[in-house]
Amino acid sequence: MSPAPQTTRPAEYRVTGNRAADAPQPRSTGGSGSSVCAHCTDGLGQPRELKPGSFREKVHANPGTAIAWRIGVFAAGLILVMLGIALTVLPGPLTIPPVLAGLWVWSTEFDWARRFFAVFKQKAVAAWRHAKQHPVSSLAVTIGGLAAAGVAFWAVGHFQLVDKATSALGF
Repeated sequence: MSPAPQTTRPAEYRVTGNRAADAPQPRSTGGSGSSVCAHCTDGLGQPRELKPGSFREKVHANPGTAIAWRIGVFAAGLILVMLGIALTVLPGPLTIPPVLAGLWVWSTEFDWARRFFAVFKQKAVAAWRHAKQHPVSSLAVTIGGLAAAGVAFWAVGHFQLVDKATSALGF
C-alpha cells in the first residue's frame, strides 16, 4: 500500500467564499476575555439593512429590544409557516398563503429569508399563473379536495372515530 500523497498547500491557506472565514477576526478588548466583533450576530443571521428614520432603526437602537424584536419576528413567521405545513393535508393551494406570509414576516428582518422569499414568491406566482390558465381543473381539484376533507370530518364525527380509536388503543 502506498502512502497518501502530501499536499503542497501553503501555511496561509484560507478557504474563500465562506462568510465566516472572510469575516474579520474579533479584536480582544483587554484581559476580560470578551471580544468585540462588528459581524457577530445573535444566531438568527445578519439583520437586514436599516433605513434611516425607520421603525426598525428605532427598534434596533436598543440591543435588548432588538433581540426581543428579532425573536418575536422569528416566532410569528414560524407560526405562519407551521400553519401552512399543517394545511398540506388539504388538497389545493391552501398551503401557499400562510407559508408566503411567514416568509414575508421573516424577510422583514432576516436577509436569508428575503432571498428565500424571492424564490418562493416566483414559484407561487408561477403556480397562480398555471391555475389561471387552467381554471376548470384547478377549481375541480380544489372543490373536490375540500369536499373530501368535509366528508372526512363528517365521518370522524358521525361514526365517533376518535372515541373508537382511543378506546382501541387503551387511552
